Amino acid sequence: MKFNVVGIGEVLWDLLPAGPQLGGAPANFACHAHMLGADAEIITRVGDDQRGREIISRVEEMGLSSAAIQTDETAPTGTVTVELDGNGIPSYTIHENTAWDRIAATPEALAQIRAADAVCFGSLAQRNPVSRASIERLVSVAPASAWRVFDINLRQHYYSRDVIERSLQLANVLKLNEDELPVVAEMFGLAGESKRQIEALAASFSLSLVALTRGGEGSQVYREGNWSERDSAPVNVVDTVGAGDCFTAAMVLGLLCGDALDTMHAFASDVAAYVCSCPGATPALPERFARHFQNSVTDTNPAGRDA
Repeated sequence: MKFNVVGIGEVLWDLLPAGPQLGGAPANFACHAHMLGADAEIITRVGDDQRGREIISRVEEMGLSSAAIQTDETAPTGTVTVELDGNGIPSYTIHENTAWDRIAATPEALAQIRAADAVCFGSLAQRNPVSRASIERLVSVAPASAWRVFDINLRQHYYSRDVIERSLQLANVLKLNEDELPVVAEMFGLAGESKRQIEALAASFSLSLVALTRGGEGSQVYREGNWSERDSAPVNVVDTVGAGDCFTAAMVLGLLCGDALDTMHAFASDVAAYVCSCPGATPALPERFARHFQNSVTDTNPAGRDA
């Protein structure tokens, strides 16, 4: 059984010191979900330029459909300048007025979301009112049974309380990192240590699951009163670009397959560690990762949701 998984939002070129790499959190998410065995698509927008055509070619080379990639006649394909510190941790300069600021909720895109088992979206692509309205419209038509994942991805000044609050209301899963949680906690007046803040977020917005990644300190996942905690696996870090996105993709596949909380969390952590050992956001994943899900789908509840 194949699951239909959709990433909605920015697609762009990460201009890394070693050269350009395909990037954008929703695009990375969809690419990793595809490599793990899902039928995955990216609803996004590129410019009518060489960089846009290269994105479409790259997506097709990875075996994904490019049918949901829209083309803008005037705005350029998005780019981000990425600098890495001595530990491989990236900092980003995100260029404005790009094609993914103009994503449209086309009839084709709406149909793709209505057929989805999981959708993933973030805050960055909502920096422009045009894309924000389209993303809200798209996520709102996802099936009631679908996982609606808000992978928050706070970048520079491209977010607000209004965007975060509305996105949390649309989502049933939240993924954030150790830098983003304090920002969200301050926004919503959440007191206590991180676990209490996460539990309060889950209760306030009826979230089924919240995942917190903490870089070298590991990760925590909360689901319906239960916690799973993992330390980071020892790994020779090349860069951490895309590690959070593959963690989200692996976690979503685990949710769809109905994996136990600790099993799902351990697998997501292992995939993220592997991506950290490779350059770029979407390195080819070993077959052993895709094989993890081949026998995981149950006949009774394949999407891992309550009936």
